[in-house]
Amino acid sequence: MEVLELKDIALKQRHIDLGAKMVPFAGFNMPLQYTGLIDEHLNVRNNVGIFDVSHMGEFMVKGDGALELINRITSNDASKLVPGKVQYSCFPNNDGGIVDDLLVYMMRENEYMLVVNGANIDKDWDWVVKHNINGVDLTNISDNISLLAIQGPNAQKMLQPLTNMDLDMVYYTVQKGIFAGVNNVIISSTGYTGAGGFEIYFENKDANQIFDAVLKAGESVSAKMAGLACRDTLRLEMGFCLYGNDINNTTSPIEAGLGWITKFSKDFVNADYLKKQKEEGVTKKLVGFELLERGIPRHDYEIVNESGEKIGIVTSGTQSPSLNKPIGMGYVKTEYSKPGSEIFILIRDKQIKAQVVSLPFYKA
Repeated sequence: MEVLELKDIALKQRHIDLGAKMVPFAGFNMPLQYTGLIDEHLNVRNNVGIFDVSHMGEFMVKGDGALELINRITSNDASKLVPGKVQYSCFPNNDGGIVDDLLVYMMRENEYMLVVNGANIDKDWDWVVKHNINGVDLTNISDNISLLAIQGPNAQKMLQPLTNMDLDMVYYTVQKGIFAGVNNVIISSTGYTGAGGFEIYFENKDANQIFDAVLKAGESVSAKMAGLACRDTLRLEMGFCLYGNDINNTTSPIEAGLGWITKFSKDFVNADYLKKQKEEGVTKKLVGFELLERGIPRHDYEIVNESGEKIGIVTSGTQSPSLNKPIGMGYVKTEYSKPGSEIFILIRDKQIKAQVVSLPFYKA
């Protein structure tokens, strides 16, 4: 069996020196946690946390035909973007599923950056290249870029002294400028935690300089490092999908509740199939649920009805640190998808009562 060698992020040693527990994730050595999941999670909700998410992938799409290509391979309508705006979208495949979910950044006229999931970089790159029939200028810059996510209500206060860019940014916007003395740094405000904050993209060669400046700036607000473990619990509290769990190459955006990023005002890969699904309805839907009894719902646990008949599967679940109760997401037969519906999670052969609820779980 072939063992794939893990890639190292530029700041790996810095995280080890700071006491991070490192684990393999998406083909990279990544910091899972520092002081502990609950402590890091609540600190992001109430203050500010520093995440290294350099495993994410970045593709530049430039020149004539850039918009046409992006609109043909993504579900959302990128023609609605203007320079400085960001859009959440997905790459539909030809089988009714999703190649990946992604962010589309419009940097300026005819210049876009696609931000994709770390585990899917090679697959996504091949997908984009395969559909590039008109010779659009594509560059995979993933290996050269580091990415910090500074998340939490005090993020702006912490970072503003490091730049002359105005960080009073609207949600889902992006700008480029000097940050911590480094030029051409990209800062966006998309967030994956629901706590507010920023993403900072920069070249690996500038990683130490920027990381030191961020750590120093963090002292003024008692910022803490945060790992992927609490990133997962934070995004789950917001009902945000995680590729590989809640969406994959067999789940459609309509089933996943992503109809809002699936725009039939244009033609795109597998649009006819997804439009038919939207019009005729689907047999299963992704829902959020709260357990009404003790237990932790885990990925791949069965969801059953009162009679014990299987009606779905758990895709994500945890004990919510903010709400102090067990929550989860999963696909259920459509007739069980309305908020208030009673369902049961099979935990160690015991039916644990749960209730379908509206997302997000956590409301600031």
